[in-house]
Amino acid sequence: MRRPFIAANWKMNKNIGEAKAFVREFLRHYEKSGVETAICAPFLQLQALQEALSGSGVKLGAQNLYHEDKGAFTGEISGPMLKELGVDYCIIGHSERRTLLGEDDELINRKLKAAFRNGILPILCVGESLAEREEGREYVVVSGQLRKDLYEIPAEQAVQITVAYEPLWAIGTGRTATPDQAQDMCAYIRSALAELYDWKTASEMCIQYGGSVKPGNIGEIMDMPDIDGALVGGAGLDPLSLIEIINF
Repeated sequence: MRRPFIAANWKMNKNIGEAKAFVREFLRHYEKSGVETAICAPFLQLQALQEALSGSGVKLGAQNLYHEDKGAFTGEISGPMLKELGVDYCIIGHSERRTLLGEDDELINRKLKAAFRNGILPILCVGESLAEREEGREYVVVSGQLRKDLYEIPAEQAVQITVAYEPLWAIGTGRTATPDQAQDMCAYIRSALAELYDWKTASEMCIQYGGSVKPGNIGEIMDMPDIDGALVGGAGLDPLSLIEIINF
């Protein structure tokens, strides 16, 4: 049985004081349940969050890591550094890093391997642009991402990956894929994973939807059979909004 998983992606928002204030308010209302919950914050907030979230059951997530564990890579953060801070999850291949920073599938594959090498669970983001969807290429694009991103990742590791489907045209735009559109692609992702591995592996993997998720649409999204959770952007910046989403 797949466990629901809600992860908040704060992107480049909040300073340390704001992060601590968020957690204080969030934990006043948070109750442990069958929903896995993580907050993926900027690097500078991670230590403060690790201390503030200690014992709460809420997991700590990073938004990126470098594919090497150490060396002359100015400005980068490695897996061992994140693990030392108690990071549980790391977002890898987010569309903003693919499009704005030019990350390709080969690099994303190396980052996935670095995460596993350091005991960090990846949240792998895949998704198509509006142009690719309008051209009818969404399935080809997403399956290609999965094939390249998961190259030489064995099934025993793949089953621990959370795949987040985030259509680029629905991120930060207020435009959301309909629940049926999200389910259609998430079901396709599961079938593509079954081809890459086997049906047992695919059936156990967590698949999230990400793209303008908010309290008003989370219920419909989570009703879909192949959607196991959500990668939440803007709505995850408000503690009470995130609580509503977790309590879908």
